Amino acid sequence: MKKLLLLLAPFAIFMISCTKQDLPREPIDESEWLRQERGYVVASDFSCSYYVVETSRGYSILRNWGGSSPFPGEVMYGNFSNYGVRTFYNRSGRYLMNADVNDYWLSYFAAMDQIQWLCGDIYNMRKADSTLISTDSLVLRE
Repeated sequence: MKKLLLLLAPFAIFMISCTKQDLPREPIDESEWLRQERGYVVASDFSCSYYVVETSRGYSILRNWGGSSPFPGEVMYGNFSNYGVRTFYNRSGRYLMNADVNDYWLSYFAAMDQIQWLCGDIYNMRKADSTLISTDSLVLRE
């Protein structure tokens, strides 16, 4: 019994001394981001790093660059009309994220065809999939 207490006492002291503190995030200047292009995530899946964003100029294919992919329906701001790795502001989650713009200014069917080719059969348009949302419910306002 004494040996057990001698082993558990240092472990208990160690566990009590460990605390979790969230690091404070730097505030995001929304006025800078809200002047940029707005997009809505229309197709996203946790098993694929690519997702589709609808903008006023068409659809863009983005690849997640570290971190998690956004959920369908989330609002994002940034430069969706140029290739390359860029920083985007996810206003729904209120955080900054990096993504690689793979293609832009696509039609809906071209974007769905390309993401189906990139991600495999998870975006099969013939079956009803909860990861796809109707673009009729999204209204783009500039």
